[in-house]
Amino acid sequence: MAKTKTKNRVNWAWIIAPLLVLMIGGWFLWQAFQPRAVDTSEGLEILKSNSIERAVLNESTQQVNLSLTEPYTHESTGLGDRTAELGKNVYFTYSYSQTEDILTAVANAKPTKGWNALRPQASFLSSILQMLLPLLLLFGLLLLFMRSMSGNKMLGGFAQSKAKEFNQERPDITFADVAGEDEAVEELEEIREFLAAPDKFHKVGARIPRGVLLYGPPGTGKTLLAKAVAGEAHAPFFSISGSEFMELYVGVGASRVRDLFERAKKASPAIIFVDEIDAVGRHRGSGIGGGNDEREQTLNQLLVEMDGFDERANIILIAATNRPDILDPALLRPGRFDRQIAVEAPDLKGREAILKVHAAGKPMTKEVDLFQIAKRTPGFTGADLANVLNEAALLTARSNADLIDDRAIDEAIDRVIAGPQKRTRVMNDHDKAVTAYHEGGHALCAAALRYTDPVTKVTILPRGRALGYTMVMPTEDRYNKTRNQLLDDLVYAMGGRVAEEIVFRDPSTGPANDIQQATKTARAMVTDYGMSSRVGLVKLGTTDTEAFGHGGAGESRVFSDEMAGIIDDEVRLLLDAAMREAWEILTKNRDVLDTLAARLLEEETLDEAQLAKIFEAVRKQDERPVWNYGADAAIPGARLGEPVGIPTAETQADSAPLDTDEGAEKVEDI
Repeated sequence: MAKTKTKNRVNWAWIIAPLLVLMIGGWFLWQAFQPRAVDTSEGLEILKSNSIERAVLNESTQQVNLSLTEPYTHESTGLGDRTAELGKNVYFTYSYSQTEDILTAVANAKPTKGWNALRPQASFLSSILQMLLPLLLLFGLLLLFMRSMSGNKMLGGFAQSKAKEFNQERPDITFADVAGEDEAVEELEEIREFLAAPDKFHKVGARIPRGVLLYGPPGTGKTLLAKAVAGEAHAPFFSISGSEFMELYVGVGASRVRDLFERAKKASPAIIFVDEIDAVGRHRGSGIGGGNDEREQTLNQLLVEMDGFDERANIILIAATNRPDILDPALLRPGRFDRQIAVEAPDLKGREAILKVHAAGKPMTKEVDLFQIAKRTPGFTGADLANVLNEAALLTARSNADLIDDRAIDEAIDRVIAGPQKRTRVMNDHDKAVTAYHEGGHALCAAALRYTDPVTKVTILPRGRALGYTMVMPTEDRYNKTRNQLLDDLVYAMGGRVAEEIVFRDPSTGPANDIQQATKTARAMVTDYGMSSRVGLVKLGTTDTEAFGHGGAGESRVFSDEMAGIIDDEVRLLLDAAMREAWEILTKNRDVLDTLAARLLEEETLDEAQLAKIFEAVRKQDERPVWNYGADAAIPGARLGEPVGIPTAETQADSAPLDTDEGAEKVEDI
């Protein structure tokens, strides 16, 4: 990178400071030689004395200046003033009605060096200056205001872009600090290389990407990736938030967009990063009343600026959002955001790499295994993992220890998942028993089902808003779920409520969140996943996250009232079936439920090894009948099951030819 020439700037402080000292000193010196003021009564008494050397009467200022033969001493009047020697030069003022009396008194005083009466008359030049000076001042202010409005500098920079330009020579974050997002880093590395050596790409006819959109859930590292680009790129990096374009006044946002791109073009090659672009790039016409004029004008200006890029301008716009579904389609088309990079939650390998990055500088015991921590934290984002290690460090410091151990990390994981433990909350014996059986019902249902993840922890200690919780962790990363897995989730959710009904015959309000989550899952199975025989393979749910849709109110529902009733019935059937299965599991394993509840009341928290011993006597549920929508359309001789590369006993058992009535009977609805 070429070195930039630095200009020798004048340090105005060394000039202004002495001038201020001289001005202040001169003012005090001038004040020292000025005559001292006395009251009018004192002045008249002085005129009656024989100490007047010279008197000057100024009718314009109505002031009499007296030169005395000896210093005059002012005597205190008791009204807060003090006795003081005022010197040989004093003056007093008088009113206009006293003019004749003052003239007579001055004449009668007979000063030794005479006296004089002045009546100054303004000259023609001074009169002109007095008239023109306010006009010149007003004209100067108007000219200054007009100049400030030009070049998007209205009201002293009100319409200027608020983008921050990072110093690329001293980067704080590089790609080495980013882990778990190898694909995104690779794409952004290519962007950095293009800015560093554009001729390499121009030779083969490659066009620079106009824009790169980073989207994904919160906490996955979108902003971190942009900061890493700022640290790696040897080019100016302008960073701004989408909300900083918006102001109360219409047109300010568009003006700031223009100013931002003008600054970037002057500093080309450059990178512009807009964080949370959904604040300004939302679908036009959405919301109440058809949208927002200021936001849409800003978006229109952004679209124009992205289209106006010169092929060799070497300006790339990088934007980040966690709501790509609400962005305007015109913003996402090729030629504007050419690349859309998903920044998802990391997998097992990515989580381990992220933990290694955040573990740097944190003293840990040898027993701490970052790989095991990564296995215990599926679905955690980079921000969650950083928070886990930070919480572990805080807990270690709080306990006055020097090294972070497994116990601190376990507590940190629980804090991130369920919140801090409420040690001061005191529950009576009945509430503790209800909580123990409730969590035991969840855990027992998960242990008896065939498609749930293993139970790793059960506790009745209050955390966050929960009186207790059951931790079910998958053994590997999972990116989709089967119908049987979703049905097991429903049964698992109903386990706590059913346990309360079986044991206490009086359910509590504790299962409210369980019912909410189960209802959400069941409705998604019916409206989104096509797992209902009556509804079929029809997408009835909506992916529109706008409050009133893109076109206003009344467009979020795309099905009839009759279909709404069918959906409600199907959701109810799924939840009722899950409840009946939970009743069956807990009834068959009531002895295990009582043992589990007793151990929870005694020890309050049970880990995976303790739970495994208790669940050795659990009687597993039978396999559900096979369900396939539209399986009756299979032609005779069709082969079901037997996937290539997964030869399991279960798939072989499910496999059966459909050329007989026996084979067709295996396909049932539940």
